[in-house]
Amino acid sequence: MPSDTATRNPITHRLRKILATSFTDPTTVEALQTLSQLYTAPQPDNAVDAANGDRDEWSGSDEDDAEQQHPQDNIIDEMAARARKNLQRDLENKLAQDSEHFLHAFGEVNQKLDDLEGLVAKMRVYCDEAEAQVRLTEGASRSLLEHAESLQQERHQVETRKSIVTLFLDRFTLTDVEIDALTSRDVPLGSRFFLAMDKTARIRVDCRVLMSGEDGPTKTGMDIMSTTSSYLEQGYDKIYRWCTLEFRRMGTENHLEVSPTMVESVRRLSQRPELLSEALAVLSQTKQNALLNLFLNALTRGGPSGLPRPIELHAHDPIRYIGDMLAWVHQAIAAECEFFESLFGVSGRAKRMVGEVRVAGDSIEEEWVRDLLDVGVRKLCVPLKLRVLHTIRAQDDSIVCYKIANLLQYYALTMLHTIGDRSVLSDTLREITQASYKVFFNTIEAQGRAILRIPLDLDDPSLAPPNFVMDHAQVLREIMLVYDSSLLDEGTDPSPVRGAEEVNDENGGDGGDDVDTANNGNDDGPNAAKGFSRILDIMIDPAIAMCAAASEEKARIRPQWDSAVFVLNCLCYLKNVLGPFSFTRDKQEEIEGIIEDRLCALEDDHYDHILRDASLWDVVHAMETKDPATPLSRLPATEPAALQLTLSKFSLWLSTPDTVSSPRLAPLSSAAIAGRVHHAALRRLVRVYAALCEEVKSGKARYEAGSVLLGRERPFGQVGLLWQIFGLVEEGDKY
Repeated sequence: MPSDTATRNPITHRLRKILATSFTDPTTVEALQTLSQLYTAPQPDNAVDAANGDRDEWSGSDEDDAEQQHPQDNIIDEMAARARKNLQRDLENKLAQDSEHFLHAFGEVNQKLDDLEGLVAKMRVYCDEAEAQVRLTEGASRSLLEHAESLQQERHQVETRKSIVTLFLDRFTLTDVEIDALTSRDVPLGSRFFLAMDKTARIRVDCRVLMSGEDGPTKTGMDIMSTTSSYLEQGYDKIYRWCTLEFRRMGTENHLEVSPTMVESVRRLSQRPELLSEALAVLSQTKQNALLNLFLNALTRGGPSGLPRPIELHAHDPIRYIGDMLAWVHQAIAAECEFFESLFGVSGRAKRMVGEVRVAGDSIEEEWVRDLLDVGVRKLCVPLKLRVLHTIRAQDDSIVCYKIANLLQYYALTMLHTIGDRSVLSDTLREITQASYKVFFNTIEAQGRAILRIPLDLDDPSLAPPNFVMDHAQVLREIMLVYDSSLLDEGTDPSPVRGAEEVNDENGGDGGDDVDTANNGNDDGPNAAKGFSRILDIMIDPAIAMCAAASEEKARIRPQWDSAVFVLNCLCYLKNVLGPFSFTRDKQEEIEGIIEDRLCALEDDHYDHILRDASLWDVVHAMETKDPATPLSRLPATEPAALQLTLSKFSLWLSTPDTVSSPRLAPLSSAAIAGRVHHAALRRLVRVYAALCEEVKSGKARYEAGSVLLGRERPFGQVGLLWQIFGLVEEGDKY
């Protein structure tokens, strides 16, 4: 440990301080750089070169010469020694020199400030003089300024009044250009005219303020209202004359395009109903004549250059002839409807799918459309009605009559939704539709009466339906196919054929059913069945009655069995004709009821024949009719020897093919019905054989060894075996 004396030694303390100093501190580095700049001595170039030459000259000297110091190093050592010795003095001298420099610079600044102070004093004098002059001038010009201000205010008031007057004139008066647009015939209808009309109407609306003053209407307001009223009426009159001219031109040029100017003109003219009514009267008259001429040309001349060909050329084909006429009328009405809807601006209100029936609206514009359509096509009704009635009254084919009636019904319903039910065309179509249905019902009723009058060939051994019945059924099939493929919508309103009750009353029929005959045949609901039931009654009932009457005639000369099979064959044929159509379900059920009644009688008859063929009729009759107190063995037909013989014959019959199918049922057209009748008779035979076995085996019958008696012949008294022989195993299981 060093002693306290060494610790207090100033040299030691200084050395420690120097050794502890960090020469990397930025402040220390900056101070050292400043000192280096203060004591840096410039070196002449010759001295540097001499030093370099000496270094080259003595580079190869011995070790003692190499130890000699460079001259530059001597200079640095001298400067460092001088700095350590004279540092404080040099710093004070440097500070004194810099202070003298600052004093010299500030002396020059002080001189400049003295000069500036003198200039400011002179400027203050000049400003005082100018201020005094301004005061004098202000006092002299104050009155002039006040007068100028009053003039400026007056000018502002005048400009305000001028702008008010200008705005008033712009708002409540028309310019010469606008007046010319409303009154001059040289200015055509267009945006310029309509803008002038809008401005005139707006002036009249705004002028109500002038007409509602406290002292009553002002003279200015009354003058403006009078002037604008005159201009406005002239404008409406100009629109009316232009529309009338354009409407007359439509009949000659035969175009259906509606310009925006015409749409706007009609819309504005609707504010003057009397003028619009006169213009629309001209339009309706023009359309009447134009459509009539076009229709007559289509009938007799055809289209341009003969294409399409004239409709009259197809007069020999009634369906095409009437269809072409109705299609032309429908197309013309559709085009006219589109034209009028565009004219009144109602075409874009409700989007309609292609082919969709138009639904009439309740707006005033749509009412105008319907009225114009009604008037426009009114003249078409007479030639259309005459030609259609002449065609349908000349028909005697029920299928053609029904196709025509369906076609007319379709167009009647279409026109109902297009131009309304109160139009002349709708009434005409309803009338000719009723006439066509009347002709159709008269035709099918005549066919029904004719069937009843046709004599049946009694010598014909065939039990199939007669040819005339089959022809009659084929006519009905064609009518049902037409009805099933009807294009009318389901649930459509049958009002176009109202009055069909009168038609049916004239025919002696039940009114009301055929009103719905135009409903869609694809409708499986009650409406479709009801709509066609009248036709089915007229055509099916006479056929059924004829079959029943013919069977009675056959029964007089042929076996009763043949007449029953004949009726069933006819009924099954009629039922099969109705089978593919769902709307004939009620009539099918009615025929099925008649068939069931006939089948019950046929089953009884077939059962009796089987009992006789199986030699069991006497035994069964004796068993069913005997006195309960008399034993079965005491009866002649059922005594043991007779019963043994009967059972032997029955066993032989079981070996014949009659047990599987009966030749007597072969004439039936339906194998299912034949099998049903035969199986029903066999079931009854099994049941009666089971009853006979029980009776024989019982003690009441007084048979000796009854089971032995039954067991000698097939089926050996076993009812289950009999079920198997007949092929009725399923039903035999319950025994």
